[in-house]
Amino acid sequence: MANRKEKPENSSMAMDEKEMKELGKEMEELDTNEQVKEKGRRPDPEQYANDDRKG
Repeated sequence: MANRKEKPENSSMAMDEKEMKELGKEMEELDTNEQVKEKGRRPDPEQYANDDRKG
């Protein structure tokens, strides 16, 4: 990922479309919850499983 000193105006993770595509490629390599479970690990918990907790 590119080193960046300035904060993006839209407060997003990616500064531009090129960086967004790079992040997308990185995310494609991540294991799914099922793959994580198959490796004997615990996946991240679901966030906001209950609609009452949404802000």
